Amino acid sequence: MRFNEAGLIPAIVQHARSGEVLMLGYMNEEALQQTLTSGMVTFWSRSRQALWRKGETSGNVLRLVEIRQDCDGDTLLVLAEPAGPTCHTGRVSCFHQTLEGDLTETRTPSSVILTDLANVVAQRASAPKEGSYTTKLLTEGVDRIGKKIGEEAAEVIIAAKNGSSSEIAWEIADLMYHLLVLLQHQGMTIEDVWAELRRRYGG
Repeated sequence: MRFNEAGLIPAIVQHARSGEVLMLGYMNEEALQQTLTSGMVTFWSRSRQALWRKGETSGNVLRLVEIRQDCDGDTLLVLAEPAGPTCHTGRVSCFHQTLEGDLTETRTPSSVILTDLANVVAQRASAPKEGSYTTKLLTEGVDRIGKKIGEEAAEVIIAAKNGSSSEIAWEIADLMYHLLVLLQHQGMTIEDVWAELRRRYGG
């Protein structure tokens, strides 16, 4: 790895599951070693001239999954699991402004919604909520969930035969939600599906 003249290397933090870019920080050798040793992402604060563990005061820590370096060895990619918002503004990502400085609600990649939804389903499993449809499905079990998946799959086919793109999107969204509930009920995650797709297609 190639640290700059100040002994620092930029570190891009990316959500390990959703792929969303969360922030950019800087590490020196000590910050990198602390990150590797503790499993909590730690940076060097250029303004305070001190080490700081992300989330040490807010609790919104970044749990390390993996670190990669780029082809030149002068930038790090830190794959992490965030515990809450990463940005000090309370937003999920620090990258929430357009080039003109306008706030945007559009997050990238668009598939981040799958991770968000899977997290909600997991929360309902660990902390059941009265009146929650997700909690009800998880409680009723695989037969009920499977029945709903069958119904939603049929509705996708009907929507396709109707030739309505908005209806197709609506029904596929319903189907994907119920598939996430099934994965949760079976003790699986969407990442298990990604792994199988990678195994099949070598991506």
